[in-house]
Formats: sequence, structure tokens, C-alpha cells
Amino acid sequence: MAIVLHSTLKSIRCKCLFPKVPDHHKPNKPLVPNGLGVIYIVISVSYLFLVYCLKLTEIETSNASPALTLAVCILFGGFMGLLDDWMDLRWRYKAFFPLIAAIPLISLATRLELRTSMAILTFGTIDFGVYYYFIIIPLIVTITTNTVNQLGGLNGLETVCPAIIIIGLMFISGSHVVLLYVPLIVWLVLAFFNFQGKIFVGNTGSFAIGITLAAFAVISDLKSDLLISILPYIFNSSLILLTYFFFRTKAHVSFDGKKLFSDHRRSLVTLITYCRPLTERQVVVIISLLVAASTSATLLIQWLPL
Repeated sequence: MAIVLHSTLKSIRCKCLFPKVPDHHKPNKPLVPNGLGVIYIVISVSYLFLVYCLKLTEIETSNASPALTLAVCILFGGFMGLLDDWMDLRWRYKAFFPLIAAIPLISLATRLELRTSMAILTFGTIDFGVYYYFIIIPLIVTITTNTVNQLGGLNGLETVCPAIIIIGLMFISGSHVVLLYVPLIVWLVLAFFNFQGKIFVGNTGSFAIGITLAAFAVISDLKSDLLISILPYIFNSSLILLTYFFFRTKAHVSFDGKKLFSDHRRSLVTLITYCRPLTERQVVVIISLLVAASTSATLLIQWLPL
């Protein structure tokens, strides 16, 4: 699988099938193929259809299919990302697009009668009843997808961090782990090339992987675990939104030809580089470690219940 993906990516780079965009955080701003997240979408969806046909999960039926539900969510995430790449949609519009992707998840949850309770820090376990289907699931999809999309812009940041969360969720997902075997492999290959600055997954990839996280968490009943794992994402989005709504300013990191630096603290990236220049890879590693820490906390809570 990895060898096939490597040759495919090499062919794509040579033939320039994907539009190239400048890498603003590299000297001379080299042009890099963008939108290769579509590879993740095509291979993952094909695999999930195969899982459904072969009934590789315990609850694959004609009326309730986790594999088909996840495939539909990934397809919609990719479509939403393509629209954003092509049209540069305003946040006021694309922020609510994931609500449509929540529809198949709501249908699956009602048919399988998934647990409507959710453990929330400091509040304990809360049973939302019917509101879980029509309020909580759409919120999970919308928040996860948008926060994942907002924490990007650096090579490896929008690929390595989601991969860490996926691996963590797979450890505690039981029989549903089969749904992400191939998607994880594909995403890790893309992350390898993205971290090296050879490709960009684009909004196509970031929206698709964000919806993958949300949908898989709902399907596997790991909502609370996902919430803890994406705490760095939530913190980043909170900083961005608060500074924009109250001060009408946006986060921006500068590049001096070698290192990144910022004179404000309006996002997680600018907070880390505030008055302390760091290389792009150093910033990505620091944020990846933060995500790894939050994901590890999730695993510890699961394995060592208080």
C-alpha cells in the first residue's frame, strides 16, 4: 500500500496534475502541489465500500452500516473542502456546512439506538435523550471539522496531529477499528510527504479528516474521548475567534527566511512563536506533542478509570 501511494504521489508531482501553490514558510517560496487530500478520500471511501460488501464489522446490515455512513461523511467533507479550495468560501458559510454531514450520522445513531449519554468534564455523565441526535451530534461534527481545519498552514500540522488522534481512538474503538485501517495508512503516507513540504493536502484533506474524526467518534461511541483529544484544537479556535470578534484582528505568523515569529498571541501557532522565533518543524513538533498529550490523557482515562 505504501509503495503504491509513493509511486502515485511521485507521478502526481512529475505530471503536475494538481495545482501548485507557494509554500510561504520556505525560502524562495517554492511551488508545491495542493489538494492531495483527494487521494485519502478516494482510497478510504473505496475501502469502506469494500468493508460494507464483505461485512467486516459486526453490525453491517442493509439498514444500519457504520462503513457506509463513514464513507458518506468523508465524501461530503472532501466536497466541502474542494468548494473552499476553488471558491475560497467565507467562514460564515463553511462553518455550518458540516451540519449536512451530520445527517447520515443522526440516521445511523437512531437506528442503532446508540447511547445518548456523554461524559463531560466537571459535570459527570449527562443523558441528553433525543437532543443527543439533533443537537449534540451536529455540534460534534461542526466543532471537530472546523477546529481541525483552522489549525493548519504549516507543513505537517494538518496531517500529523489528526493522525495522532486517529491512532489514539483506534486503540479504544473495539471492533470498529477495522473502519480506519486503510484510511490511517493513506493518511500517514500523506503526512510523511506533507511534513517534508513536498505536498499539501489542502482544505480537501483537512475537512475530510476532520469529519473522519467526528464520524468515527460518534460511530464508536467515543465522543468524550474525542473531546479531550482535540482540546489543543479547541484552544486554538477559541483564541482565533475571541480575538476576531472582540478586536477584529486575525492571527498571522511571519517568516524571516529561516524561522517563524509573531508579535501577537491570537492563535496557538502565534502563541508558541510569540517573541521566540522557531523553525517551522519545531512549531509542528511542539503542537504535535500537545495533541499527543491530550490523546494520551484520553487513553489513560479509559484504561485507568477514577
